[in-house]
Amino acid sequence: MQARVTLREALEAAKRVGACAQALNEISRMADWNEFSRHQNAPYWAYWYACNVTKSRVPELESIIAREAEIACLYAVEVVRGRWPEAESIIATDPWCAYCYANLVLRGRWPEAEPVIAQAPQWAYRYARYVIGGRWPESEPTIAHNPKWAWRYARYVIRGRWPEAEVA
Repeated sequence: MQARVTLREALEAAKRVGACAQALNEISRMADWNEFSRHQNAPYWAYWYACNVTKSRVPELESIIAREAEIACLYAVEVVRGRWPEAESIIATDPWCAYCYANLVLRGRWPEAEPVIAQAPQWAYRYARYVIGGRWPESEPTIAHNPKWAWRYARYVIRGRWPEAEVA
């Protein structure tokens, strides 16, 4: 990985803005960016660095950030502040992340992620209500099996009874 700054320079910058001492200590024992990139916490640390140190995109770290759906989604929302096509395949693997990305970044439907979102009652309900703005038939079998989300779907999306979800 080619970096504009050395790992040591990045550590100093992170320290100046109040990075966690434990994380700084752990990273300080690493030899270089390659060792950093292999650490299990590297996606979060790279995201934190972009948010708090550079306050902008860090292309050299994006492949690390894009390894985890939640971190990639947060980076798209808070740093990229827009669509991040390079990370969409990983973001689309998690129902919560896919919903958030569709709602906060795309501000509309995301057909490629809908099969994943439709498998999680809470996020399927929220996607129908806040992204689609109406019924979402493909997700209704999943939502109907969860009383809490079925009630909310009937109340706020259908705006009436939903006999298919009512227990006999």
